[in-house]
Amino acid sequence: MPKVALYNISGNEVGEFELSENIFGAKVNVEAMHQVVKMYLANQRQGNQSALTRAEVRGGGIKPWKQKGTGRARHGSIRSPQWRHGGTVFAPKPRSYRFTLPKKLRRVALKSALSSKIVDNNLIVLEDLNFDAIKTKQMISMLGNLKVDSKVLIVLGGKNENVEKSARNIPGVKTALVNTINVYDILKYDKFIITKEAAQKVEEVYA
Repeated sequence: MPKVALYNISGNEVGEFELSENIFGAKVNVEAMHQVVKMYLANQRQGNQSALTRAEVRGGGIKPWKQKGTGRARHGSIRSPQWRHGGTVFAPKPRSYRFTLPKKLRRVALKSALSSKIVDNNLIVLEDLNFDAIKTKQMISMLGNLKVDSKVLIVLGGKNENVEKSARNIPGVKTALVNTINVYDILKYDKFIITKEAAQKVEEVYA
């Protein structure tokens, strides 16, 4: 089982924490992570784009000039796609981009993403994370103590308004709960900070 250092918010090492081999020591499956990230991004799309075809553009009901004898190209409508203000060829219409992947594949991808943080030495486990008040400075100070100077995802074991609001105005810092973490966010953020309580919950849920 992988063992990692356990830190407090002052950046001091206070012990060791043993992580589940099944969750944080799994083989990193790049293909599974790629597929799940594609699914996540596709499912975020609104799909509400829309343009008018030549049949939907107002006007153009009369033939602009007679078929023969004018010396000009023949046309049947001034709303044809080649005309200015004409309709769009194969106009995009509202549609859903959603698709799903098997639950087992999604779980493999999540375990791979978590394990990749161990492999890259980008995972930090905190003994506890709790602030007495909403203080952005306190969050910045904590990140400085932990020598975090890049984008970071902070995973909490439960709802904590003081911590969440202390972090939300800091660029490149995001908080999440155990039941809201996803492969995209884990890979997007360079550093992954998780509390001891949250790590135990992750192991319970995804074991």
